[in-house]
Amino acid sequence: MDNRFRHAVPEETVAIVALVESAYRGDASRIGWTTEADFLEGQRIDPAGVLDNMSKAGSLILLMERNGALLACCHLERFGDACYFGMFSVNPEQQGGGFGKRLMQEAEKFARETWACQRMEMTVIDIRRELIDFYLRRGYRRTGIFKPFPYGDERYGIPLRDDLRFEILEKPLLSGEP
Repeated sequence: MDNRFRHAVPEETVAIVALVESAYRGDASRIGWTTEADFLEGQRIDPAGVLDNMSKAGSLILLMERNGALLACCHLERFGDACYFGMFSVNPEQQGGGFGKRLMQEAEKFARETWACQRMEMTVIDIRRELIDFYLRRGYRRTGIFKPFPYGDERYGIPLRDDLRFEILEKPLLSGEP
């Protein structure tokens, strides 16, 4: 039962959308701890967004599989010496099994070794204290830099509250780091 990492291909778009939606939205997401269902309705990502993430230069979706089953995914995009880490999703039934930690390590290794990135960056909705704490335990730090939530753009969901914003987290990628 080995984990396998690989880059997604366009034919997997529907499965990727289903994984991301199951991790964050609707009742299915409530069995995991990453749910956003209490403060966002609607979609988290659509097929066009997934395809866009796959087709841009310096951008890919990294998949984690076990025995052919999709367990987790993330989007990586290079910006100079930084790599953006987003769309991080683990099947809610598998959350807490270490798969997310392993995928993050693989993503950081890829960014450091393949793209020569010096740091990872991500955005997290700042009310997600438990999720931010998860990232802090993995070496990320809060930057204190905030970005507005895209209210009115339903591609990112339908907010159920008016105080949502993103905070940028970052982590240095040091040579030889696991």
